[in-house]
Amino acid sequence: MAPAGKVTGFHKEGNGWFCNAGLPSDITVVVDGIQFHLHKFPLVSKCGKIARICEESSEKALITVLEEFPGGPDTFLIAVKFCYGLRMELTTRNIVTVYCAADYLQMTDEYGEDNLLSKSENFFHKNVLHNWKDCILALQSSDPVIARAEKLQIIRKCLSAVSMMVCTDPSLFGWPMMMYGSLQSPGGSILWNGINTGARIRSAESDWWFEDISYLSVGLFERLINTMETRGIRPEILVGAIMYYGRKYLPGLGRWKSGQSGKTRTVASFSLTPAVVDQKVLIETIEKLLPEKKGKSFCRFLLGLLRVALILGVSQMCKDSLERRIGMQLEVATLDSLLIPAYSDSDTLYDVDCMERIIHHFMSSETRITSFSPPSLDPETSPSSEPLRKVAKLIDNYIAEVASDINLKPRKIRFLAEALPESSRPLHDGLYRALDIYFKAHPWLSEKEKEELCNIIDYQKLSIDACAHASQNARLPLRVVLQVLFFEQMQLRTALAGCLNALDTESAPAGPITIPSEMAGQILQRDGWITVVRENQVLRGDMESMRSRVGELEEEFIKIKQEMKKVTKSHSSLSSPRLVARKIGCKLIPRSTDAQPDPVDSTGPTPRASVEQARRSHHSRHRKSFSLF
Repeated sequence: MAPAGKVTGFHKEGNGWFCNAGLPSDITVVVDGIQFHLHKFPLVSKCGKIARICEESSEKALITVLEEFPGGPDTFLIAVKFCYGLRMELTTRNIVTVYCAADYLQMTDEYGEDNLLSKSENFFHKNVLHNWKDCILALQSSDPVIARAEKLQIIRKCLSAVSMMVCTDPSLFGWPMMMYGSLQSPGGSILWNGINTGARIRSAESDWWFEDISYLSVGLFERLINTMETRGIRPEILVGAIMYYGRKYLPGLGRWKSGQSGKTRTVASFSLTPAVVDQKVLIETIEKLLPEKKGKSFCRFLLGLLRVALILGVSQMCKDSLERRIGMQLEVATLDSLLIPAYSDSDTLYDVDCMERIIHHFMSSETRITSFSPPSLDPETSPSSEPLRKVAKLIDNYIAEVASDINLKPRKIRFLAEALPESSRPLHDGLYRALDIYFKAHPWLSEKEKEELCNIIDYQKLSIDACAHASQNARLPLRVVLQVLFFEQMQLRTALAGCLNALDTESAPAGPITIPSEMAGQILQRDGWITVVRENQVLRGDMESMRSRVGELEEEFIKIKQEMKKVTKSHSSLSSPRLVARKIGCKLIPRSTDAQPDPVDSTGPTPRASVEQARRSHHSRHRKSFSLF
């Protein structure tokens, strides 16, 4: 009761609150700079802390300061109203702070029956812990008083209640299930005395709670996930919640979503204030919460998280752990997510050093992590595929993408290409394509540097098309082209031998023939080489005939040109048409007066014979030059 008169309420004047009791104040309580001009009697009768302060002080007008009061002036005003017997309202938004304030002021039942501490505790257990919305609101409002709320076990009880309500989702746990006395049917309806009431408690989707818990602070979110994990919720469900939380507060992760629709679901249907999040702390927290599992969309999320971590400059331990996690499941990564830009002062366009470390983790990981089971998070995971060949193909494509960077050094290309064993690549077409792109973007490379890079290619593992392209590639060193031609000849010889064996097999008696799957590719390869051999033979014949014809024309032209020069140099021949005719190889009809034969015509070779002789010599030289083919 009030000391005198009836207290109708409180009013604020300037920086202080005053009681409408009509009596002067004998105690002033200061909370966060706000002065409360009150009376000792109602406070001492309810608050053990104020009673002890008054006992220790002999001043009539006492002024005391309450340091670090939970909830600040607003919460203290609620406690003061309770002491004065005024109406005060407990809600889910203020129950945690009032609960902590009552504990701070020591408002126990020792200082009055049904005191504020017990009243707050009863409200918390009866109203908050049985309702999803109230639990989320209570957790969110507990951030300013987290230390005292931990002492009163408010946080632990709220987290346990929330995780229990999540576990009641039918897609997570088996049936039957009890939640605070309400039995649910497998369809999600409430059962009352065994009768289906038709009322729905939760959505049938396993992610119905993702949006609501995303409003919690990072620390509370971490503790909630750990609590759910101890209750046995499947890892893929927890990872989904973690990924949802991360994408909400790390905008850079929005691009690295899976192909599934990002529909927002919420059950609380109430307004919540987004948490204030330190992004560096969030990334480090998410990294600790993520399980050691494998999945395509999960790996994509990890690569996006690593990209943001490199931008924000998180701790080296966090970055190393993310790279290790990615390396252990590199076979399910995609090329676009691996192309991480270089955010430091590096000259290269992409962070190739990061890729090197990821490959190193892939090769050094002794135990392979398991996929999510059931694979609801990543239905595209194929556990039967060979990881080493997949990674080899991925690295070849990665080198081809980064090869156009003019600042990329040859040793980086060589390290990436040689990071995997030779058995990981059945064909070296990807490596050849990547090196060709690199040579095109770096025309200033020396022949020695090109040859050193080309040494990583096994020319016997090049396909027909790759060999054909390499043999005509002007960007390759001459020695490399000769090696390609040599192995091409060997493959042609092998293909011809296989063709002869096939013909011998066809001449044998017909019968059912079973071809193993491994030989099918070899037969197709052999048939392709046989086709190439036939086409090359036809082209080679056409080239030989064309070259011989051109040689004949050139020889005739040179001969005629030489004869014409001799004619023009002889001045005396202008008066003798017969001599001119003899020099150019023409024979005039003899007259009766000079019918005797010319000794020059019978002994010297004619121009026609010279042309024929040159033609034969050209043919012999041409045949010698083409003997190398």
